[in-house]
Amino acid sequence: MDELVTQLVAAGRDLVATGLTRASSGNLSALLPGGESFVVTGRGTWLDRLTPADFAVVGLDDTVRSGPAVPSTEYRLHLRTYQARPDVRSVVHAHPRMSVLVDALGHRIQPLTLDQIYYLPRIARIDFFPNGSWSLADNAAAACADADAVVLAYHGSSSVGDTVEMALRRAMVMEDAASMTYHAILAGRPELRFPPGVPLSE
Repeated sequence: MDELVTQLVAAGRDLVATGLTRASSGNLSALLPGGESFVVTGRGTWLDRLTPADFAVVGLDDTVRSGPAVPSTEYRLHLRTYQARPDVRSVVHAHPRMSVLVDALGHRIQPLTLDQIYYLPRIARIDFFPNGSWSLADNAAAACADADAVVLAYHGSSSVGDTVEMALRRAMVMEDAASMTYHAILAGRPELRFPPGVPLSE
């Protein structure tokens, strides 16, 4: 658990440093060995100031197991995602401004570079649901069934990975794709897509 917490602390700093979230918005988690519980950031914690005291352990049976912190109000998003995707070992919930803006403008975020299409061949989205609600958690988890990143309308994003690093990478890649999509819209070319049928490797 200590190593996972260390990785989450570093991910929190990276999220804030890259502008993907601000202050205490967003939350992070990682599935613990055994797959029966996960460690998640606590309520109201600033992601660039995390310490081991800022985490709680929650079981996949929706019980708080341990930890000095009270779980984030958004812990249900993490819980439902782990229940829906047994392959996922980490969930990053951020508040990326460009991703939310492009979605609010009525456009789908389009991966346009090799990296973007490789890490996120599909980006899902869900309608707005109240923060911390079971409705948000259930719909995000369902959308995550065939996508590794989900835009939460007028709210933020959820990205997943088999490691903390991969979940974080996908959050960053989605925001990069959103930025390029936005500039394509400004250029009058919202139809731009990554060329279909192009092999991603030799």
